[in-house]
Amino acid sequence: MDNQFRPQGFSILPLVVKNLLIINGIFFLATIAMEYVWRIDLSDYLGLHYIGASDFRPYQFVTYMFMHGSFAHIFFNMFALWMFGNSIENAWGPKRFLIFYFVCGIGAGLTQELVQYIQLHDIIANYQYVKIGARNIPVDEYLNMLTTVGASGAVYGILLAFGMMWPNSRIYIYFAIPVKAKWFVIIYGLIELFSGFSSADNVAHFAHVGGMVFGLALILYWRYKEGLWHPNLNIKFNKDKVFGGRPKTDWDYNKERRDDEKRTDEILEKISKGGYNSLTEEEKEFLFKQSKKN
Repeated sequence: MDNQFRPQGFSILPLVVKNLLIINGIFFLATIAMEYVWRIDLSDYLGLHYIGASDFRPYQFVTYMFMHGSFAHIFFNMFALWMFGNSIENAWGPKRFLIFYFVCGIGAGLTQELVQYIQLHDIIANYQYVKIGARNIPVDEYLNMLTTVGASGAVYGILLAFGMMWPNSRIYIYFAIPVKAKWFVIIYGLIELFSGFSSADNVAHFAHVGGMVFGLALILYWRYKEGLWHPNLNIKFNKDKVFGGRPKTDWDYNKERRDDEKRTDEILEKISKGGYNSLTEEEKEFLFKQSKKN
């Protein structure tokens, strides 16, 4: 993170989130219109095809993120983008948030391609036709039918970032069951990983996991680059030397962390009621420091 950054205000609909919502909405409406008027399936051109298929194009690693298969698909993706993305963009700024979004989305696409390659390698190498229902279709035609669409991979990366920045912030499942963000992220990640191995549905579960993995890698890279996390195997501790009084015990550290987490939750609650501008300068500074620690 830019060490000179200070949030100037909290926006419910910051720049990048707002424009991503608009662009996704435009693409969704265009998909419906082109199908209805010209009988053209836009997903055939902009959805992510298997890399070995004749319809695959490199630009699809970006465009597939703006395509969705149904109203429910786009609604839940965009709701999650707004719900978690606005806090992250307000903390990081638009440039860093946009980079993170596309890294997670493209990373999810790359993960999906790798998984499909592993699953399809034997079919491509040994068969000329694939039986679907009562039909036998050529392998190349079958490969072109495998199309990935949706912003879910990028959204799962955003969910992970939120859980890392505000791990003890409460998320309400079904608007009723409170769960700390860190547990919410872990549970959803494990569900997607398990579903990827066990489910036979048309959901790209491994792409969701891939979005989280690429997001985690980018966050750790940023933290390392900016000095927030520097592993040093040559660190030596002088137990006889005391800085500013007695050494801090584990109990002191844990108590201090619990107090910080409690205060962070109180400030986030204050934001939800009165907006970012309702905070004092000291509260804004405290929240900023906590976002860099977590």
